[in-house]
Amino acid sequence: MSNNRALKGISLLKSQRLAVLPIDSYDLASELSVVDRHEYGGEYDALTFGSWSCHVLANGSGAESDIAFRPHDARLTLTELGSQLPNIMTLVTEHFSLDRLQWVRIFSLRDGLMAPHVDFLEWAKAGTRLQIPLRTTEESLHSEDDIVYHLRRGEVWKIHTTAPHSASSSSRTARLSLCLDFADAEEPVAVRDDIPATEPIRIIERPEATEAELEELIASGQKMTPATMRSAFRRFAALHFERRAHAVATFDWYEEAARRTGDAGVVAKAEAFRRYCVEKRTDGEAFDW
Repeated sequence: MSNNRALKGISLLKSQRLAVLPIDSYDLASELSVVDRHEYGGEYDALTFGSWSCHVLANGSGAESDIAFRPHDARLTLTELGSQLPNIMTLVTEHFSLDRLQWVRIFSLRDGLMAPHVDFLEWAKAGTRLQIPLRTTEESLHSEDDIVYHLRRGEVWKIHTTAPHSASSSSRTARLSLCLDFADAEEPVAVRDDIPATEPIRIIERPEATEAELEELIASGQKMTPATMRSAFRRFAALHFERRAHAVATFDWYEEAARRTGDAGVVAKAEAFRRYCVEKRTDGEAFDW
């Protein structure tokens, strides 16, 4: 990538790298294996494709089955899984204040991706979401608007959750990212005892999509049916990580493919999925493919 384009990507990125943690000071390998074996209930299946799962270490109820994010005023309580991961929880408590911390979760992603989405649409006030990769590979990527970037192991990122964003990984090794949700989006989150960042922020260059590539993608979906719509969406979302395009363009391509089916129900479902992901959701609303 040219330096000018890399600098432009960094300057436009709303998400921020806040710090780097001395992650090698913690013995995490055995605990990450526990997460690998932990079962996931599928609460976010409408938004995820391939192998994506969510694992709760602490929340307001103490129940590890209580996965779906929501703001709360309860005291942060360890789940059974969290009690099995003392080194990961020590990483959290040694570097962050618990005063505003509401959720501690780990997101696992392997050979899969998330639909572009906007978080906190359901609530009047957004919170602050941090992500810290505990295990990752070069193939594990995040996106925001039309920028794709990589979070390195131990980097603390404040995710700009109200911009359309996504995550993808083609690796067969599960990327495990610690997700910390704090109340209040305006108040900064302090990070204690971090170490200097030695690597520049990594922006991923992607070529522009050609008209032929977009036509082939859209044409591939024109035979979609209600039964195949969900599986078909993955290919549309994947192109955003491979070609320079805004995350929301995923829905533009998908809706055009839906229109070409001539099926009003397929079109309505495609439009509803855009609304659910990036425009409007209600508290507790689930999308039914």
